[in-house]
Order: sequence, then structure tokens, then C-alpha cells
Amino acid sequence: MTVEARRTTEELIELATRAGKELEGAPAEEILGWAAATFGARFCITSSFADAVLAHVAGRVVPGVEVVFLDTGLHFAETLRVRDIASRTIPVTVRTVRPELTLAEQDEQYGPRLYSRDPDSCCYLRKVRPLEQALAEYEAWGAGLRRDESPSRANTPVVHFEHARGKVKVNPLANWTQADVDDYIAAHEVPVNQLLNQGYGSVGCWPCTRRVEPGEDARAGRWAMFDKTECGLHAA
Repeated sequence: MTVEARRTTEELIELATRAGKELEGAPAEEILGWAAATFGARFCITSSFADAVLAHVAGRVVPGVEVVFLDTGLHFAETLRVRDIASRTIPVTVRTVRPELTLAEQDEQYGPRLYSRDPDSCCYLRKVRPLEQALAEYEAWGAGLRRDESPSRANTPVVHFEHARGKVKVNPLANWTQADVDDYIAAHEVPVNQLLNQGYGSVGCWPCTRRVEPGEDARAGRWAMFDKTECGLHAA
């Protein structure tokens, strides 16, 4: 991909605002195509590898696109397996990003099991800060957020300007439903985290993820012991 010249904040806001209106309702492939054509090598996507749907769609549209994966050191083995399969079988470049501190160093500095005492701080150290560092070279990034996942994501735009990071945020799957995801996985044999077949609606770090109960939304099993629904990666 070509490397585009860096744009000003005002230019990025204008691009995002216009694209958010024009691409609402567009297929995920078209949204990704717009992002690649607009930002070139300054565009990447991220994936938690609960499944590899976004990586698969992006690999078809933008072969070789960089996929940022945050390895917190607390992932289920099933999650790492999806990452490894995706990196071997999908034409994308998986970039594994790790926190500055190992778990042992974090325990020494902040005390053991920070996730059970202050999950916001743990998420910041092991997810948010590493993502911000990884995104420094990009003008735009894509994520697999969907409006049907939870009430907190119901108004997710397909494209918007993320003021907290000064970047354009692209959500190609925002309009997809769980049925759309299931159909795509079946049609393309996309790798899927096996925990999703074992009662988990959403998969994060193992200490802060539980199975969901009937009638709960897909993300109800995340930080269920706290008044917390997001890790902070998806800033406003």
C-alpha cells in the first residue's frame, strides 16, 4: 500500500464526517475499500480474535493489511489459537503488541491481581496504552464493533473521528447482526474462538470473562463483578 501524506486534524474530521454519512448502510467491503484508498499504509485494523471475521473481510479487500492484536498476557489459549490460524491462512499481516510491563513486573509495581481490584487500571496498562503506542504511525484504524452487541454500542458509526486519539475510526461491521456474522463464518470457514460455542458471548482476558446466562447480551460476561462494560479501547 502507498503511504499517504499526513493530514491535519481538520482534514481528518472532514473526511470522517463525510464518509460517515456517505457510507452508512454500505457493505463492509466498500467501507474497508474506502479506508484503504484514503489512508493507504496509514490504515490498519485491530482484532481481539474472538473470531477472524474482520481480518478475513479485510484480507479480501486489502491483502496484506496490518492487523494489530493486543497480547495482554491474560488471553485464553483458544484466543491465541485463532490468532495463529488467522496469521497462517488469511492474507493479512498480524502484528502482536504487548504491554511495557510483564505480568510479573505489573504485580511487583501495582500489587498482584490488579484486574480483580482495579480493572480499569489493568485494562489501561495492558490494552489501552499499548494500543495508543501501536496506532501512533496510523491516521485511521478499523475495529469489529457491531451495534447489536450491547446497548453501549448501539449507536456505533461506520466512520467517525475519534477525538481522544486524533484518528479516524472505521467500523465496517457496525450494521452486521449476529446472523450476518454466523453466515459469513459458515460461507468462508472463518476461524472462530471455540469458547463462543461453550457459553461465552464475548471473549476477553480470562480473569474478567465468564459465560453469559440466557437472555443476557453478548457482553454481559465481561467484568461481570464490576460496573464496567468496556475496556477503554474504543474511546469517543
